[in-house]
Amino acid sequence: MLKTLIITSVVVLALIGAGITLKDFPKPSLKEPFKEIAKNTQKEETKTPENIIVIAKGLEVPWALAFLPDKSILITERKGTVRLIKDGVLVANPIAKINVKQTGESGLHGIAIDPKFNENFFVYLYYTYSDNGNNTLNRVSRFTYSNETLESEKIIVDKIPGAIFHDGGRLKFGPDGYLYITTGDAGNPSQSQNKNSLAGKVLRIVNDKIEVYSYGHRNPQGITWDDKGNLWESEHGNSATDEINFIEQGKNYGWPTIKGDENQTGLISPRLHSGTNTWAPAGLAYVNGSLYFGGLRGTALFQYNPETKELKEHFKNEYGRIRDVVVGPDSMLYITTSNKDGRGKPGVDDDKIIQINPSSL
Repeated sequence: MLKTLIITSVVVLALIGAGITLKDFPKPSLKEPFKEIAKNTQKEETKTPENIIVIAKGLEVPWALAFLPDKSILITERKGTVRLIKDGVLVANPIAKINVKQTGESGLHGIAIDPKFNENFFVYLYYTYSDNGNNTLNRVSRFTYSNETLESEKIIVDKIPGAIFHDGGRLKFGPDGYLYITTGDAGNPSQSQNKNSLAGKVLRIVNDKIEVYSYGHRNPQGITWDDKGNLWESEHGNSATDEINFIEQGKNYGWPTIKGDENQTGLISPRLHSGTNTWAPAGLAYVNGSLYFGGLRGTALFQYNPETKELKEHFKNEYGRIRDVVVGPDSMLYITTSNKDGRGKPGVDDDKIIQINPSSL
């Protein structure tokens, strides 16, 4: 230490003797390092807990979720289990196990809560099964939610054509109070144009009767309503030309006759399509003037404004395959990842349910 002080003093005296002072040396620049740190901090601040929160992890292909009136969340896993998030915590064991046929894309799919749940405690599920002849079919069943379990199954719609691919499967109640169901073409495109088939349709249940609300669909995966009560739908295209459709009752949406920008009298073209790209769009939600849909192969959360026609991508390649997108009672977006479905690259904590504040996007 003494040796260091002596050397330093000698150096300083030598500099003074040469007429050089400390003010002749450039001051160290602290501005740029601090600026970089602030920039990095700001980047992290966009992902603070109030904006993005992983509320559940370790799930297996969570296909759909729905909120109970007490804000608990019911989640379907494609393998046939129904999970519960209560008081913000994922309950360890499934609350129900449904006997499903899970091959490829088939299995347990959509879930919907009855608008009069506080009176009847009804929950609806869409799932794939095999009949006695080993045919692959889909059905919609109603269950009663009691003591954190589902019981007393009643079949509402049966023998929807099913297959290893293109099973549709989304369930939602519309603003009219009726249950809407999306069905895929089950690998047989001609069924989409056949009004006597339940395949390739958006169905509606009115007073226990099945209506074909729209047809000509390939594999519709999401439905939602905007703030004017208009129905929108997301649909898997053929290799590309995935679609966002504005759905009107009784209309024909063209599959397999037209796709993309193609048009033909009497057939409805999509409002938006992916062109040569593939989104593989799944769940669909509307909030604050925008449609949000999950991209499975697109590995992003997509935002589409129907008024400005602007399309944005969020979280590209960050969470992997995104399936369901739901607006919660808190006006937040809730998304599910689907990285364990055989087509993704699951991380340690997959699959997840993530809460996102749409105002941060």
